[in-house]
Amino acid sequence: MPESERLPALSGGNVGSPLDTAAAEELLARGEITVEGRLTDASNATLYCRVELDGVARQCVWKPVAGERPLWDFPDGTLAGREVATYLLSEATGWGIVPPTVLRDGPYGTGMCQLWIDGDPGDGLVDLQETPQPGWLPIVQVALDDGEGGSTPAYLTHADTGALRRVAVFDVVANNADRKGGHLLPGPDGRVYGIDHGICLHTEDKLRTLLWGWAGEELPAEALDTLSRLAAELDDPKGPLASALGEHLTAAEVDAVRARIAGLRQSRRHPLPTPGRRPAVPWPLI
Repeated sequence: MPESERLPALSGGNVGSPLDTAAAEELLARGEITVEGRLTDASNATLYCRVELDGVARQCVWKPVAGERPLWDFPDGTLAGREVATYLLSEATGWGIVPPTVLRDGPYGTGMCQLWIDGDPGDGLVDLQETPQPGWLPIVQVALDDGEGGSTPAYLTHADTGALRRVAVFDVVANNADRKGGHLLPGPDGRVYGIDHGICLHTEDKLRTLLWGWAGEELPAEALDTLSRLAAELDDPKGPLASALGEHLTAAEVDAVRARIAGLRQSRRHPLPTPGRRPAVPWPLI
């Protein structure tokens, strides 16, 4: 998407007037962080905070590296660094999927600071339906407790929208291993935001997502144009994007981003789940 067409304002935390991306990054990078609570359902330390700079304040998420639980299959770098790398990749697409995110010092040491986006996770984006309705795409069939000791069949569905389809394409490029419904936020500015990207950008195929509704379909022209631009930006291993990603990822992981982009450009289709390799959807689903 051309820069002129991007939605320019972010209103994280519903405090004050909206911020543009550059102002949000500066606030997150330089502002004073005050811890206000902890998100207890997160598997790693995830703190709900307020960040303030020169009289401007917003809510944010703070994930200190010290609070990360080691993952045997993601031994390189940090989860916080992967979150930042995924943000950089999102910005390079021009789609603004990941909220502004920086790596900095703060409470409990170095960590990831991300603008808080108000919105009910999955609202209007993921739904359980007895029969998939117009404008919705089925993902998997499930059984719902009928309250009488039995069950009724239903479908887990996601909305068939251009904004959500961009997220699906982006997740392939980022190799997102954990795209739950709760990691999708309808933003107050009309965008669909994706959060929680600590287990992305591995060299091996680890894509696990709910957004399989377009599997096997041709990619939209907009997506192909974006992929072509990303390929050109990453062509120079010492270029700005490759260098920025290289601050948080291994050289092999940056090469894998190039390979995934090349694969999508060659197939020109949304991928299908890889048979027999690993579950295609995350758990829990929502």
